[in-house]
Amino acid sequence: MGYSLDMSTGDMREVVRLLTAVERTADQERRLGLIREQCMQTDLRLREQGTAFGVSVAQALEELIEGMVSTNVCPAYMYAFRHVVASHFSDITDLGVWRQPSWFFALGDELARYGVPVDLLPGTFLFSGPPLRLPHPGDAFPQIGIFPAQRAAELAGSYEAVLHRLGPDYRGTAARFAELMRFEADEWESVQKTGRTPDTIFFWFR
Repeated sequence: MGYSLDMSTGDMREVVRLLTAVERTADQERRLGLIREQCMQTDLRLREQGTAFGVSVAQALEELIEGMVSTNVCPAYMYAFRHVVASHFSDITDLGVWRQPSWFFALGDELARYGVPVDLLPGTFLFSGPPLRLPHPGDAFPQIGIFPAQRAAELAGSYEAVLHRLGPDYRGTAARFAELMRFEADEWESVQKTGRTPDTIFFWFR
C-alpha cells in the first residue's frame, strides 16, 4: 500500500471566494457545475472501491458552500475541497507514491540538522491543512498542505545549500523539492508582470 502525493499552484483567494460568495458570477456558477460533477464521479469511484463515508463528497461540497457542515469527522470534505482547488489551480504534478508519509518527518530532521528552518521542513507544510476549517478526515488521510508561492525561492535555496551534506536516503527527494520550488519561484516572478497572483502551492496526500 502506498500514499500518493500531488502538487499544484494557483490563487487560493479564488477558491475561498467561490465557497463564500453570497451571489456568484456566471463563471463561478459554471465552475461550480463542473465541480459538482467531479464530486459525484469521486463518490462513484469510492463506491466501486467499497469505500463509504457518512457524508458523500457531493453532499460535503454543498455543505461547504452553505457554510454548515453536518459532522466534525469525515474525509469527504477534504475530497470536496480538493475538487474546488483543482478547478482553479494548475495541472497536477505527480510527486510519487510513499509507503510511509511519516518518512517526510525523518527527512525534515535531516534537513534541520544542517540549519533548514522549521517552517521550510516538508513535514511542516505537507501536513499544514487547508486554509479553511474543515472536518477532520478521520483515519489521518487524505491530508492537505499549503505553502506560500512567494517563499518558493527561499525553500529552494535552503535545500540546495545542504544537498551535498544529506545522507543518500534523503538527497534525491530533497533535490526534487528544490527543483520544483526553483521552478515555482521562477513562475512566481514571471506572473507578477501579468497581474496574475498564483499565491499558493497546494499539496494533496492520499
